[in-house]
Amino acid sequence: RPGVTLNPATPLALLDEILPYVDLVLIMSVNPGFGGQSYIPASTDKIRRLRAMLDAIGSAAELEVDGGVKPENAAEIAAAGATVLVAGSAIFGGQRSIAENIAAFNRALSR
Repeated sequence: RPGVTLNPATPLALLDEILPYVDLVLIMSVNPGFGGQSYIPASTDKIRRLRAMLDAIGSAAELEVDGGVKPENAAEIAAAGATVLVAGSAIFGGQRSIAENIAAFNRALSR
């Protein structure tokens, strides 16, 4: 299944010709390179605009977000239209157990 990834500085307009053909669009909400970076706040608007583009063409493509995703911003990201959240450092890092970190996401997303 085809997918495409956009770095933070990549404009959504580059998707115009291919959007009807993809099954997944991954928005990087940090500049790729290493884990544990902070979420770039402007990504939320980009997610919202991409969700509108997908909905406008009737696409069932997944909208995935990777980078700086934490329980504190997960609900905002999902509300903007993301269907898949990647949370590496927020799950596997820090002082809490993996189970506790997953539970924090579940609480944040069930509000």
